[in-house]
Amino acid sequence: MAERSFAEEVEKLRLGQGDVFRGEGILAVTKALLQSGVAYVAGYQGSPISHLMDVLADAQDILGEMGVRFESSASEATAAATLAASVNYPLRGAVTFKSTVGTNVASDALANLASGGVLGGALIIVGEDYGDGSSIMQERSHAFAMKSQMWLLDPRPYLPSIVKAVEVGFELSEVSHTPVMLQLRIRACHVHGQFVAKDNRRPEFTLAQALENPQRDVSRIVLPPASFLHEREKVEQRWPAAVKFITERGLNEFFAADSADIGIIVQGGSYNTLLRAMERLKLADVYGHSRVPLYVMNVAYPLIDSELTRFCAGKRAVWVVEEGQPNFIEQGIHTVLRQADLQTKVVGKGPLPMLPMAGEYNAAVLMDGLRQFMAEHAPELMEAAPLSPPSPHKLASVHHQSLNAAVQARPPGLCTGCPERPVFSAMKLVQRELGEHHISADIGCHLFSILPPFNLGNTTMGYGLGAAGAAALNAPAGKRAISVMGDGGFWHNGLTSGIANAVFNKSNNLTVIIDNNYTAATGGQDILSSRADNRTRSTFHPIEAAVRGVGVTWVRKTTHTFDVSGMRAMLKEALTTTALGPKVIIAQSECMLNRQRREKPLVRKAIIDGKRVVRERFGIDPDTCTGDHSCIRLSGCPSLSIAPNPDPLRTDPVAVVQDSCVGCGVCGEVSHAAVLCPSFYRAEVVSNPTRWDRVTQRVRGAVIGVLQRRIARRLALTAL
Repeated sequence: MAERSFAEEVEKLRLGQGDVFRGEGILAVTKALLQSGVAYVAGYQGSPISHLMDVLADAQDILGEMGVRFESSASEATAAATLAASVNYPLRGAVTFKSTVGTNVASDALANLASGGVLGGALIIVGEDYGDGSSIMQERSHAFAMKSQMWLLDPRPYLPSIVKAVEVGFELSEVSHTPVMLQLRIRACHVHGQFVAKDNRRPEFTLAQALENPQRDVSRIVLPPASFLHEREKVEQRWPAAVKFITERGLNEFFAADSADIGIIVQGGSYNTLLRAMERLKLADVYGHSRVPLYVMNVAYPLIDSELTRFCAGKRAVWVVEEGQPNFIEQGIHTVLRQADLQTKVVGKGPLPMLPMAGEYNAAVLMDGLRQFMAEHAPELMEAAPLSPPSPHKLASVHHQSLNAAVQARPPGLCTGCPERPVFSAMKLVQRELGEHHISADIGCHLFSILPPFNLGNTTMGYGLGAAGAAALNAPAGKRAISVMGDGGFWHNGLTSGIANAVFNKSNNLTVIIDNNYTAATGGQDILSSRADNRTRSTFHPIEAAVRGVGVTWVRKTTHTFDVSGMRAMLKEALTTTALGPKVIIAQSECMLNRQRREKPLVRKAIIDGKRVVRERFGIDPDTCTGDHSCIRLSGCPSLSIAPNPDPLRTDPVAVVQDSCVGCGVCGEVSHAAVLCPSFYRAEVVSNPTRWDRVTQRVRGAVIGVLQRRIARRLALTAL
């Protein structure tokens, strides 16, 4: 169950020639694939292209009508290897995944694909997750394109440009027999706009035709001596063919090229941000009319020498806007201009930093750099610009510093009701008894356990690599290393690189597999072990069977992780047992976020229909609460907060359960498992109560009232 359904939006994919398509960037990419005659699509979800996978999954009927094969791949490597179908056959294929972590996983297949080359168009759509909103290490796809000499498209965040990039990407791949990477940044994926649609095209050559008429070309296989010839082929044949196509088709764009003797060179993906900065400085308008010459590189690699020299000829200085480090484009421009004996000054990351060496280039950052560049090289063009007030970037920094001093830091954490929370609460309780353990973390929601209040986790090496990250620590000692991985990471590569590796090397460590029914961290997509009926995928394959299948004998499983006491006992047993070999605990409970997405609409409908609905909520008795707050420190649930103490003689604030509570019971379970306080209680909120509910409530109220008055009289007599 994905976090968002595109069931209604996918009908736009049926639009034909001349119709106006209006929608989101991700949906436009799917439409462009269909317009290009794609034969197959595969991929692995991850920000910012998760929604592309969701769109494709919701468009299965349309894809089927067009004869297009779609697969949710087991990993990015699986997706990239799928493009092998385009090596010997004129099949257009596309794959998608998150970059750069996805490109890391896929790099072996991509390198082999780029070496041998392709016959059909092969498009790799990478979600460039760089900048302040990223969830991964700060790297770029550019290095992979350069390493394997694949062409890298970086279109303007504008729907017609994105659609064109998809369509010409296939053509460029076929002309140069080279796979093409299409880089889509976060804002490009989610930008809204419109373009004039074309008719969808069925593949000119089908997968069935390929199967019926198998083709074989040994020269395309990366095996000596052919592999030694591939590099020469790349340089002598494929590269010139790509440059010729890019130049003739005008994929890179020039704006106001001869309007001044200075200029700006910018990657297509940064164009919108640059235009906003220029508009604020009165150097352009919102429609893109610029007073400064612009060279927009919708193709980030390879550099087109003839276009660069033509743009820079006669200019005193050019400003290069290249987000991220290393500055591959800036270095390449230096080389091109010097070899052409052009002395145009190239300004970028500098020794004089008009742009930061690294980090996201938002509009405020570009305004600062642009103001410096123009003041030094073209002050006459700045006359119409406002005088130099404190830039928004600097104002934001001052404001940010003041907020840091006044507002408590709020680290990201697990959702309310998350079934992973009690696992880490139990782990904290076990460590109180057995001491600190080395914990190898993994990619996924459970990685939030490294932050407060749990503070668990020493390292993380990649998706599904939790157990592998603890492999070196398989040594005789009084303690065992603990590793954590999710069900998504398990099926991604954790089964082989983690569990099977531990069996083969006779590891004695413990691996905790968090099974919440979905790849929850990437949007809640189904996987092999999901417990949901999926009409196009095979589910209900238990992780336990897979673990035992590779040789693990000590396996424990719980289907109710909210039992903190039981979870603690299971962890303690795994860490103290004398049994040899790897230990595996499977902690299975459904992702609460996905469960709420499914159940909340049903509950709302039932309430509207007048049906009786009972919802569980937990609360804290303020008279009993001691203000110790251990429940918060061991749970960290977002529904737990503090409130003023109702007792005027006590100053410590009491814990309180907010209305966002979903009734999972972890807070109370943690308190009882830790032998804390009895202040937690469970209540039932009844919507559309029956007559019996009302009578029962009145009787309970009357009985409680009698008991309260009796206690009050007793206390009054005692006081006398």
